[in-house]
Amino acid sequence: MGRLSDKVAIVTGAARGLGKGIAEKLSNEGAKVVIVDLNEEACREVVKAFSDQRYSITSYAANIAKQDEVKNLFNYVTDEFGTVDILVNNAGINKDSTLHKMSMEQWQQVIDVNLTGTFLCTQEAAIRMKEKGTGRIISISSASWLGNFGQSNYAASKAGVVGLTKTAAKELAKNNITCNAICPGFIDTDMTRGVPDEVWEQMISKIPMGRAGTPSDVGNMISFLASDEASYITGEVINVGGGMVL
Repeated sequence: MGRLSDKVAIVTGAARGLGKGIAEKLSNEGAKVVIVDLNEEACREVVKAFSDQRYSITSYAANIAKQDEVKNLFNYVTDEFGTVDILVNNAGINKDSTLHKMSMEQWQQVIDVNLTGTFLCTQEAAIRMKEKGTGRIISISSASWLGNFGQSNYAASKAGVVGLTKTAAKELAKNNITCNAICPGFIDTDMTRGVPDEVWEQMISKIPMGRAGTPSDVGNMISFLASDEASYITGEVINVGGGMVL
């Protein structure tokens, strides 16, 4: 039995990469995990991949930037499992461009998914968690929230996630709901593996620990924050990046 036995967790953006690794870790700790992604077929593939490994993982396809779809998601999970104990706001996109070249569409798409989507999911989770008097909300920000060349939209969205997390932590603490943000560093996923070799080596050179992180590195921190062991930790922004931001 894991430390999250019988807890119900929602992980957004979990059809691949970091989100998939987080879902696997939470499930391995005993949680019943609902993975959410825009790509319905990719969701099914994840569920199929874990079906023979005694993981409790189901899927739900939704666009978290749309309020009605988020409401339907949380209604489904509540009807199916009776509650929501853990929310991991992981879904995010990037549409990089330098500031003077960035289109309004590039700006808005990133804000809609990364920030508005996180707000909508947090809001729905908070409504249900307040009723039961406990809950864990963990949002994925980024080291880029401090600013990163060519990512004004992404950095702004991830800085917004930090502000949202800290405000939610203050508002929900009296209901025994903790809200924390994690800032992953350079994580080894399908997406990062797509960068040119010289860019990969350049990124690794900036990390004191000398390696890229893994989804498990982030998942380990999330499973801790989701557990009873972290019941007195809220409003924090935790870097999981091998010292990259030092």
